[in-house]
Amino acid sequence: MNSTSVRALLVRGMLAGLVAGAAALLVAYFLGEGPVDAAIAFEEANSHEHGGDAPVSRAVQATAGLATGVLVFGVAIGGIAALAHCVALGRIGRFGPRATAALVALGALVTVYVVPYLKYPPNPPAVGDPGTIGQRTALYFLMVVLSVLLAVAAVLLGQRLAPGLGNGNAAVAAVAAFVVAVGLAFAFLPSFDEVPKGFPATVVWEFRLATLAVHTTLWAVYGLVFGLLAERLLTPGTAASASGRGGARTPAARR
Repeated sequence: MNSTSVRALLVRGMLAGLVAGAAALLVAYFLGEGPVDAAIAFEEANSHEHGGDAPVSRAVQATAGLATGVLVFGVAIGGIAALAHCVALGRIGRFGPRATAALVALGALVTVYVVPYLKYPPNPPAVGDPGTIGQRTALYFLMVVLSVLLAVAAVLLGQRLAPGLGNGNAAVAAVAAFVVAVGLAFAFLPSFDEVPKGFPATVVWEFRLATLAVHTTLWAVYGLVFGLLAERLLTPGTAASASGRGGARTPAARR
């Protein structure tokens, strides 16, 4: 793949990320803001500190702030995932651009979000000890890095085993190795249980489900949109056949 194609895919990946970010923004607003408001209300009701107003109002945080964060994140991960697509295309099996985009999106959702989520699930405001925030953040990103590296190792293992075991058995073995390795990481890395006494368990549960829904929406929409854009770019025959079918109908309509 030449540099022009990579650049074109990068642009399309960022565009797909913007579209995916817009879809995720709607999910975040309608599903995530309720638990956040409930957590903030709990925090304010149980706080003994009476400071001034926050530098940024809650209304701005829930609208412009949320939109900026989600859309910028969508564009950023869209570009990164597009580059991953360039690397994966033709190297993980006989998959076309659209199928490769779907696999990259699924792999990113699982490795970058779901696996770290299972070990260090996100918490709403008022949950978590401020004194451990640095340690918790470092361990979360360590889990992200480990998950990605283990996924890459599993793909390489599957490719190595495929000639002897066949593609199906090699894939099963690679997934099993990934699950075992992730399980060991879960067992050895420390855990945190810092939900304050009296905090509603329903709010924690709803917040975590909302964040999972946001990221699932983000990657699902990205995989669909980028797959379509990548296929149109890299498989010119698709667009040509579509236009050819349209052109074939035109004379018939005239007759």
